[in-house]
Amino acid sequence: MISRLEIQETNRMIAEANLDVRTITMGVSLLDCACEELDRFCAKIYDRITAAAEKLVQTGDDIALQFGVPIVNKRIAVTPVAQAAAGLRTDNEGYVRIAQTLDAAARAVGVNFIGGFSALVQKGSTESDRALVHSIPQALATTERVCSSVNLGSTRAGINMNAVARMGKVIKEAAELTRESGSMACAKLVVFCNAVEDNPFMAGAFHGAGERDLVINVGVSGPGVVKRALEEVRGADFETVCETVKKTAFKVTRVGQLVAREASRRLGVPFGIIDLSLAPTPAVGDSIAEILQELGLEHPGAPGSTAALALLNDNVKKGGVMASSYVGGLSGAFIPVSEDHGMIEAARCGALTLEKLEALTCVCSVGLDMIAVPGTTSAETIAGIIADEMAIGMINGKTTAVRIIPAAGMEVGDTVAFGGLLGSAPVMPVNPYACDAFIRRGGRIPPPIHSFRN
Repeated sequence: MISRLEIQETNRMIAEANLDVRTITMGVSLLDCACEELDRFCAKIYDRITAAAEKLVQTGDDIALQFGVPIVNKRIAVTPVAQAAAGLRTDNEGYVRIAQTLDAAARAVGVNFIGGFSALVQKGSTESDRALVHSIPQALATTERVCSSVNLGSTRAGINMNAVARMGKVIKEAAELTRESGSMACAKLVVFCNAVEDNPFMAGAFHGAGERDLVINVGVSGPGVVKRALEEVRGADFETVCETVKKTAFKVTRVGQLVAREASRRLGVPFGIIDLSLAPTPAVGDSIAEILQELGLEHPGAPGSTAALALLNDNVKKGGVMASSYVGGLSGAFIPVSEDHGMIEAARCGALTLEKLEALTCVCSVGLDMIAVPGTTSAETIAGIIADEMAIGMINGKTTAVRIIPAAGMEVGDTVAFGGLLGSAPVMPVNPYACDAFIRRGGRIPPPIHSFRN
């Protein structure tokens, strides 16, 4: 039972500290849509998605109105399309058709994004995987709401360097095809190491093979709430800071638990997980950078930044798991540059570099996220950046990701604007030295010795 005091405290967090439920994401399995004929497959997935998610948006709006909790996004995640479409007799253009069908279904039910135009190629790729990856640039350039992800490595499998090299070229092609919109396609494309199957956040959401036919996952975000709580203990020691973050994360997760259970009940869809991720927005007061500054850093990127982010990430998780038995997804602190006004400022003034961001990804919940680089950055350099991030995830047994935008026609110092929650990003410099010969070796980097835990 939620007490009157908790309700009053929640109302203050919403009114004064930008607390929101960032997303209700419905996972939808497409495995029973499998067939050999493209038109029939597209018709089946359209019918499946629109029937399952018909009431998703309205239900989210009703819950938000009744409980007074802002629910920012309603989204859908589907089975990785490379798996669901593996039996099709089609070519690359057929996969573009599938993406357009997903887009039409998302538009019909009114969700913000649909994720799952995805492939899992950490150890190798099938014909279906290769066709989907090849189609990604055209698929994202011709759709509005479709998000794509590719898992390139894992702690158990190692890193598929052939796929890493290929994704460098895919990202460059996607950037060029959407040149007029700030290379927007790249903002809807992410590559992973150790991708999780129950992630409700885009662009990496997909409905994993171990999931039910339908499931409701909720992502809660509260960086503003954490900052406000830390203001109350300004100057206190680290033990006090950790306890404050844990208690705040507990309260935020309770809000997510309430919304998740209610959405599950009203939709008649099983509840999956709550992802307690401190995901910022461009709004002032809703920033991971502001939390780091409250902890005593002049700017993110200053000495101590990695320790501060590690503290924040760990205690968010500790508080969350005390509030719900079903905390999952990524859960922790996100550091997307374009979506956090404090990170943007730190990048602009030179406090935050690409190399420091890479260091921070060792302890955050995702990786190099929403980072704009010059449009002239080569496919091999992008692949090298991806390979570095995959290695961090593989060796440390954690999820890491790269969502990088080689902004076509833009140079260091320019700003690329995406709008909405995606915000805008300053174009950051990239190390000018080449890694082409390294990337062209191909093959697979084997998993680390500590991966053998049977």
